[in-house]
Amino acid sequence: MAATFDRLSEGRLLINVVAGGDRGEAAADGIFVSHDERYEITDEFLTIWRKILAEGKTSFQGKHLRVENAQVYYPAVQKPYPPLYLGGFLRCCDRGRSQARRCLPHLGGTTSPGGGKDCQVRVAAAAQGRTVRFGIRLHVIVRETTEQAWSAANSLIRYVDRETVAKAHERLDRFDSEGQRRMASLVQQNAPNLEVSPNLWTGIGLLRRGAATALVGDPSIVAERMLEYADLGIETFIFSGYPHLEEAYRVAELLFPLLPLSHAEATRTFRLPQPEELVGSEFRPKTKAASNTD
Repeated sequence: MAATFDRLSEGRLLINVVAGGDRGEAAADGIFVSHDERYEITDEFLTIWRKILAEGKTSFQGKHLRVENAQVYYPAVQKPYPPLYLGGFLRCCDRGRSQARRCLPHLGGTTSPGGGKDCQVRVAAAAQGRTVRFGIRLHVIVRETTEQAWSAANSLIRYVDRETVAKAHERLDRFDSEGQRRMASLVQQNAPNLEVSPNLWTGIGLLRRGAATALVGDPSIVAERMLEYADLGIETFIFSGYPHLEEAYRVAELLFPLLPLSHAEATRTFRLPQPEELVGSEFRPKTKAASNTD
């Protein structure tokens, strides 16, 4: 599947692997193994995955998995295989350290898992003669002014009450994910304003599992915070926003021009869609150049 998607996208596929964190979900899929065994299985699976994509054919005998003469008939475009990220917190990257080339934690804070030469993932990788790159998974709420951004953030949870939060956390508490445990702790520790550090907000974590911290502010503030993460070793930012389409256009128009992007010139052709254009699936955004001729 990875090879097929990489070919269809002409070499633009990125793979993010998560070892799992919901025991109930795993049981529903017929998986009844311990927390640590999940990472052992992930490590074995990725050993097979990497070899078969790099070499076209492989055999493997492990504690959990075994294949004989497994083949991929249509190789991926990217060599030796598409970029591989391991999602979750540090333990995921550490447990799968023989496989991890890129680590993708989803917790923001005043310090970053990618920071410093003494980072345990960097040390483990260096001992094997390789390096690990870091990304981070966050939400973003950017508006023309910081006041507007915080207003938009608070509006996302304006109907959330204690009973709703309690019910959500009954479900979230069944996770044995270290990242989820720390996310829940951040939410609890930073109530009632839910701001972990300047412009980093955990309000989404009241209800959402996994990635639930958000950068909130005007374009210059959000860009500044991103560059601070970059100084700590973060190379890739994967953002989400609510509503998805509108927030994507805000980020393209307001935030991208302030970042050192190689494709910055292309992003200047984007503009925010007008309300009358957001009609079902018929929305077709125009570029600035096109709109100026209307």
